[in-house]
Amino acid sequence: MSMMLEEIREQPEILANLVLHPPGAIARLTRRFGKRRPEIAVIVARGTSDNAALFGRYVFEITLGLPTILAAPSVTTLYKRHAIPKNALVIGISQSGESTDVNASVEAAKEQGAFCLAITNHAGSALAGLADEVLLTEAGIERSVAATKTYTAQMMVLYWIAKALGGPITGSDLRAVVDEVSACLEDTSGAEHLAEHFRELSHTAVLGRGINYCNGLELGLKLMETSYVVACGFSGADFAHGPIAMVQDGFPIFAFCPSGPTFAQTGLLLARLSDAWAHTVVIGPQECVKDVFARHRVPVEYPRPRTPGAPADLFSPIPLIVPGQCFAAELSAAKGLDPDKPRLLSKVTQTL
Repeated sequence: MSMMLEEIREQPEILANLVLHPPGAIARLTRRFGKRRPEIAVIVARGTSDNAALFGRYVFEITLGLPTILAAPSVTTLYKRHAIPKNALVIGISQSGESTDVNASVEAAKEQGAFCLAITNHAGSALAGLADEVLLTEAGIERSVAATKTYTAQMMVLYWIAKALGGPITGSDLRAVVDEVSACLEDTSGAEHLAEHFRELSHTAVLGRGINYCNGLELGLKLMETSYVVACGFSGADFAHGPIAMVQDGFPIFAFCPSGPTFAQTGLLLARLSDAWAHTVVIGPQECVKDVFARHRVPVEYPRPRTPGAPADLFSPIPLIVPGQCFAAELSAAKGLDPDKPRLLSKVTQTL
């Protein structure tokens, strides 16, 4: 078994630990922002962490109405402009905590008086040393170059931050997320069979709308990293605005299809793709995937929010990405590749 698959299987334990023992900074953030939330949030990240940051943007804006910006680190490092508001809550996300441009952006924000958080897997990292508060993912050493367990751990920490700021998220909701991830990993034979079916895969589009847009990008990234597939992640809405023109008979499409606000539009898009004879794989709860046009269906359950008014897909992203992670690891193996050691990549990437 690859280290990537081993680390995918560690996720229930890691997530459960974060639910039972949230970062100590959460209580302090609750006290700090209990009476007055920040006016804006800015998240700085790269790679997989940037996909987690996109998830954070949706969670903050959906549950809190908190405007959230994904910062471009190059603005600070290459263009020497500091465009982060002084009154912003700034969050730097980095598995290693050693991403030079992420750290430079957080350092510049702090020099301007912003309150800065670090989400990282390493307490002694440079990013941790820069931040006012550190929220550790406690995921253990991630040996595979392709990040999996740290992605979902970062997402869980972002749920906790939203809760600390007053979002409609409960500990029971988060415990239920862990339960569904555990259930998903009880039988991963479906990922193996799907990988054998797609072992000649060379190109694909991965669709995820709304709060699962991050997963469209993340699964696309995993396929590029581990199997060298040309895999572009899209919002379903953006895909319909132009890229859909490249679809023809047999074109492979992977789509996240949760219940909630995005379901109807995703279903209509899948119908259009079916009419074009695309080869579609749909990931979502049984109640949804059984009713859409698809060649392959991957049923995955997730908890519905306990708070009235919260969207049905609020807690879908962590469970839904897990079968995608498994597929990426199995596809790499089916192609005779090593998902733990992608060519030209290293675990820590330092860019300016």
